[in-house]
Amino acid sequence: MGAINGKEYISRLNQLNNEIWYDGEKIEGPISEHPAFKGIIQSKAALYDMQHDPKITNEMTFQSPVSGEPIGLSYLQPKTKEDLTRRRKMIEHWARYSGGVMGRSPDYLNTVLTSFASSKEFLKNKNRCFPNHLQAFYEMVRENDLSLTHTFISPQVNRSPTYIENSEEPIAAKVVDRNEEGIIIKGARLLATQGGLTDEVLVFSVGKFLFNEDEAFAFSIPSNTKGIKFICRGTFIGDESSFNHPLSSRFEEMDSIIVFDNVLVPWERVFYYNNAEVAEQFPLESSFHHFAKHQVVSRQIVKTEFVLGIAELLIETINISGYQHIQEKMSEIIIGLETMRALLEKAENNAKVDQWGYMRPDIFPLQVAGNIFPKIYPRFIEIIQLIGASGMITLPTEKAFYSPIRIDLDKYLKGATKNAEERVKIFRLAWDLTMSSFGTRQTQYERYFFGDPIRSASELYKRYPKDESVKMVGSFLNIGKA
Repeated sequence: MGAINGKEYISRLNQLNNEIWYDGEKIEGPISEHPAFKGIIQSKAALYDMQHDPKITNEMTFQSPVSGEPIGLSYLQPKTKEDLTRRRKMIEHWARYSGGVMGRSPDYLNTVLTSFASSKEFLKNKNRCFPNHLQAFYEMVRENDLSLTHTFISPQVNRSPTYIENSEEPIAAKVVDRNEEGIIIKGARLLATQGGLTDEVLVFSVGKFLFNEDEAFAFSIPSNTKGIKFICRGTFIGDESSFNHPLSSRFEEMDSIIVFDNVLVPWERVFYYNNAEVAEQFPLESSFHHFAKHQVVSRQIVKTEFVLGIAELLIETINISGYQHIQEKMSEIIIGLETMRALLEKAENNAKVDQWGYMRPDIFPLQVAGNIFPKIYPRFIEIIQLIGASGMITLPTEKAFYSPIRIDLDKYLKGATKNAEERVKIFRLAWDLTMSSFGTRQTQYERYFFGDPIRSASELYKRYPKDESVKMVGSFLNIGKA
């Protein structure tokens, strides 16, 4: 089949008839027509159409090693630094379509799956592990351009470090049985972004499961599998007008809880199960963090470029570039952007082939970027709020410009370099990114994209090579290492 287009994506999604619950009601009819999901589905369709744009199709696809057909470049298993560059350029094309605000564009999960398949040998000869199943699934997704969501967070009933679930009915999804057909999963997982809006659900465990080994697994199943339901949060879409809500009307991705009600996962879809050691080590030893962080940092750089562009448009519109405090604030964004770019470039330049023959970008610059962005992005949002000031609040709607009061709007809301309608469009974009419920979710999303930022910092400290620095100081003081 090869790389799909937008029409094929929408048609396939509608035919799945996934069990999606929104606002206490089960959704009936084509999901692509529901107002809470229509915008993001159309935006994803536009991304898939880009794979067939004659101007960039060579930068979006590569030749399938099986069929010879063009397939999505996010499935490319990089073996050279040039391959990493090709992957990044594809990521940038898709990220620029949304200004980087679509955190779960298809290339993210495609990248995750590709990283797993590239490290499948880690699972070889380990108990209850099936690397051949992982490879077969990767090839099926790649050749059919299937869309994926994923979930790896258990319900936050009790976040105490000593908490062990002992309820009669499972809360966190776990293996409750197995038979000749597969394993049986019961319980829930959280925060499946775009849950119900994809062909497949990739489920895997992250962390330590010394006392809950039945929660240590990885598998994928179709989103319409019997016993799966997606429970959605409230929407952050203001309305369907791209004038009033230029971002949320198009890129509200929706987050959901996934409930597994005695779901049968066929053996051929199980990658590993009931193996705490593998569940803990596979994400660390595989190329997961290398490839996934490479995709994320590439997108976040585009998002920072988008933020810079919005901020500068605000400045030009009301002619405040001459103020030094404005220049200082803009320099913060520029410094953040160039820092992220430098870290990504270093990660690619220092890439090395791993033990299985695949080119991994250097993890440490990517980890540094992953620790920086959750801190600087909220500051970027604050800077836009400060630049826009009260102008971010008094914003009429699109309908107002098609009413008798337009003459007043044109007179009193014009900018130094823009007419009133253009000025309101710019300020509404800034408001939707920084002050709407959609924008607030974006800030929280970037804060916790890779989990607890304190844990991320701790992981960087523990894994970063420090011995040479210690030796240098020891030599300078002429003392031995303790």
